Amino acid sequence: MDGLDRRAAALPRAEAIRRVAFAACYVYSPRGRGAIAAGSRVLRARLKSGDPGWLACYAARVSQLAARPGRFTGFFGPDVVLVPVPRSRPALAGSTWAAERLATELAKLGLAGSVWPALCRCVPVRKSATSLLGERPTVAEHYRSFAAAPLLGSDRDKLCYNDHLPTPSRLLLVDDIVTKGRTLLAAAARLRELYPAAEVRAFALARTMGFVRGIEHLVMPCEGEICWRGGDACREP
Repeated sequence: MDGLDRRAAALPRAEAIRRVAFAACYVYSPRGRGAIAAGSRVLRARLKSGDPGWLACYAARVSQLAARPGRFTGFFGPDVVLVPVPRSRPALAGSTWAAERLATELAKLGLAGSVWPALCRCVPVRKSATSLLGERPTVAEHYRSFAAAPLLGSDRDKLCYNDHLPTPSRLLLVDDIVTKGRTLLAAAARLRELYPAAEVRAFALARTMGFVRGIEHLVMPCEGEICWRGGDACREP
């Protein structure tokens, strides 16, 4: 057993999920120079604020791209259930949940059959955006902070879920921004634990380009994977 296998084996089985396919539409450059990089920081601020108007516009852009042949293949569809990724702290009544609002807008445009808040944050974790590099939550910490509940019949009725399917077969995690992918990998592990036969993928509206000095385009759609490598999450691209 090599070092990677030993580190993965040291984690609970569900946490040792090896990879999850992901897609993203926009890019975010936290330290890049130029007008487009600055625009990406405006995009991030709009996402974090949960502005309904902007989220609807961004979702519409995703829909336009998804309509093109070969773009986001396998991520969206009428049988897909969108699962918004929880915030870093347990939800408070009336608080903004950007991922849930984004998932709702995507579903309104016909990119999925329903939205199901399957995951909740039962234990708060540090915000990655405001944490030092070595102090950001690990995959294991994210995993332990999540709780999941199975999709009950009453929930299926509320979501207009396909009654002929006893359990969801395609789950798509939805988040506003992905950096390394630790949160998405941990969330995917929780869903896989709940529904081991389901296909679990992830979609983030924007992916962070932390070490890029400048970006040429704000819309840079991609499809790749987040995998377990060297004892941590690794996003490609």
